[in-house]
Amino acid sequence: MQDYLLQQLCGILRDEYSIGEENFRSSDIKRGLRNADGTGVLAGVTRIGDVQGYRMENGVRMPAEGHLYYRGIDLNDIIDAHVNENTFGFEEVSYLLLMGRLPYAMEYDLYNEALSRARQLPSDFFQDKILKAPTSDIMNGLARSVLALYSYDKKPDDTSLENIMRQSIELIGRFPTIVANTYAVKRHIFDGRSLYIHNPKEELSVSENFLRMLRKDKNYTDREAKLLDIMMIIHAEHGGGNNSAFVCRALSSSGTDTYSAIAGAVGALKGPLHGGANAKVLQMFKNIKDNVSDTDSDEKLTEHLRKIVSGKANDGSGKIYGLGHAVYTLSDPRAVLIKKYAGELAQETGNADDFELMMRIEKLGKQVLCEAKGEDMTICANVDMYSGLVYSMLGIPEELFTPLFAIARIAGWCAHRLEEVMTGGRIMRPAYRAAVNHGDYIPATRRHISPYTGSKK
Repeated sequence: MQDYLLQQLCGILRDEYSIGEENFRSSDIKRGLRNADGTGVLAGVTRIGDVQGYRMENGVRMPAEGHLYYRGIDLNDIIDAHVNENTFGFEEVSYLLLMGRLPYAMEYDLYNEALSRARQLPSDFFQDKILKAPTSDIMNGLARSVLALYSYDKKPDDTSLENIMRQSIELIGRFPTIVANTYAVKRHIFDGRSLYIHNPKEELSVSENFLRMLRKDKNYTDREAKLLDIMMIIHAEHGGGNNSAFVCRALSSSGTDTYSAIAGAVGALKGPLHGGANAKVLQMFKNIKDNVSDTDSDEKLTEHLRKIVSGKANDGSGKIYGLGHAVYTLSDPRAVLIKKYAGELAQETGNADDFELMMRIEKLGKQVLCEAKGEDMTICANVDMYSGLVYSMLGIPEELFTPLFAIARIAGWCAHRLEEVMTGGRIMRPAYRAAVNHGDYIPATRRHISPYTGSKK
């Protein structure tokens, strides 16, 4: 009876929750908080990240090569500097995002020491919050663990600059440990594999520690760790308008605690239209390889991509994951960087064929999308197009793709929380236009027919 009742109720709700397109066209409504020309609705001002993907000419949005700046510094310059010096850079980038400038040597050493100490979880946290409450989804486990940290904090609700900075450094340090431990327990409980837990080492970088905690033998190469470090730098920040950063800022504007704001951002990133898209790209890639008889044939590959766009293949969403972006037009600078390193890694690991196929999916997918829309659109590969392929070549399991995104993006989230608390000043409260007719309340004694059973009461 319960299932029957639920089906009947949902049948009623499908009509109730259906709002016609005309309701959105008839008012000045910004669906997805986007203007009609595709630009984002301005909700604030930030000094943290600057995302540039187009230029405006006489009020018209024009395509342009993409650029991404962290505190005014070009992402490409940051990556190039660390590659040329053969150094790890994520720790420095997290300092840059939090503090607003690059650190001097003594500042960096002190910050790194604090970050290293924070990698150890509170006493009994692993046993009580991770091991005794396993989850098959690492992102859900991460969000739950973030909320649980509230109980281990002596000043969880203190929103002073000093306290939020302390909480931020602790969260940046703890995220890799939480993710690695949550995955180890998931692998043991749900996959029936051996359980092994490796504690982080203070002298190692974030990327080195993560690979060490992830692998049974704790082994990794310097090349692997440096490449993972580059991926983390690339994913660390993307302006205040991206979905998860906006969620963090919206929650922060209410005056809530750091753990609630960051857990909300984790939940937003999990979505397949946001951080979860990197795993979706690889799933789509596997679908193509499994269902296209000759992937060397552009004709057959194009035919399957058309099926994907029409909702007849892959997950039925009609999306070619990894293509298109809300801001970037001609290029996504993150995708350009990742594609470069993915190509190098593919040659080294014997995955050149997969990399070549991904490039052809990118090229032909753009054509298929333009064909489906009936117009010559400007579409570029986004950050998710090649990131999953890189993680896969590094031997990182698919269920960790999005959590790795979170391990990097926590730096940006914390910076945006600090900025919102210090400068926002008002709770975020957008409006929704009501699309319902007013009616009279009918007492229960006069409601004679049950809408889901048809029987008289």
